[in-house]
Amino acid sequence: MSHFPPKSTPLVAPGHTRPVTHLSFSPILDDSSYLLISSCKDGNPMLREWTGDWIGTFLGHKGAVWSSKLSLDSSRAASGSADFTAKVWDTFSGKQLHSFPHNHIVRTVALSPTSQHLLTGGQEKKVRIFDVGRPDADPDFLLDGGTLSHDGMVKSVVWVGDHTGISAGEDGYIKWWDLRSRTLTTKLNFPQAITSMEYSAPTQRLVVCSGKTVAFIPALPTGTVPAHTLNLAYTPSSASIHPVLQDRFVTGNSGDEWVRVHGIDGEEKEVLKGHHGPVHCVEFSPDGEMYASGSEDGTIRLWQTTPGKSYGLWQGQNGS
Repeated sequence: MSHFPPKSTPLVAPGHTRPVTHLSFSPILDDSSYLLISSCKDGNPMLREWTGDWIGTFLGHKGAVWSSKLSLDSSRAASGSADFTAKVWDTFSGKQLHSFPHNHIVRTVALSPTSQHLLTGGQEKKVRIFDVGRPDADPDFLLDGGTLSHDGMVKSVVWVGDHTGISAGEDGYIKWWDLRSRTLTTKLNFPQAITSMEYSAPTQRLVVCSGKTVAFIPALPTGTVPAHTLNLAYTPSSASIHPVLQDRFVTGNSGDEWVRVHGIDGEEKEVLKGHHGPVHCVEFSPDGEMYASGSEDGTIRLWQTTPGKSYGLWQGQNGS
């Protein structure tokens, strides 16, 4: 006889005052914990423990923050803002270490594995690379005169391995760059604008949303076609794959207020209600035990992958 599993009851992580635009977890750290950084139109990226508990707020931007990410060891954070800057922060002190000026809104950032370089993209329609150790150097000089560009706003940049940058644009292109020679190595075209692209490091895949499509693409392609593409009944704003089991993915949707869980074959498994506004971003924790969603309503909600399990702030709350 089949039975209904317990429903996931989200924990609400308050603190932001405007719509949440982006969420990013750190890798699992040496003490087996991890961190979460959130971006918001209030201009104040926030750092949280793996339990969702607030650690601190990075103060300094003068406009909406569209993207923020943590370094591999979580000692640094990077953020990109509508104030035409990308900033690098010390996560222990909360202090701003560097601010890199741009000529337009910065929509996306990524730190290199050593935190020595910063990749950015946005309304300039170009990808920039900055040397964090030489913050005053001209980024165009650092590009050796080569321009890493798109024919539309750059929605996402990710850094994979030691020297590969990947950018996704509203022009529908994903482009792979060799950051040593600043050259384009390959590209992939989608028929519609790319709304989000996240790098799932544990699965070595890019998770891409474009129109009603979610695609799971090898992060370092060998010239093959996308590994796995699904068409959904709605237009996802963001998607994230389970980093361990790889058997499901979660999505947000700007068209309604729900978080959805799909099997890897695309079948809808769950519709989770809790937000009071469109869901702009979702992200699995690096251990796959939970996922976070950020909404127009200004809240972050944390959902258990296995409802009822004793985990984190759910410890002892659910009963057996």
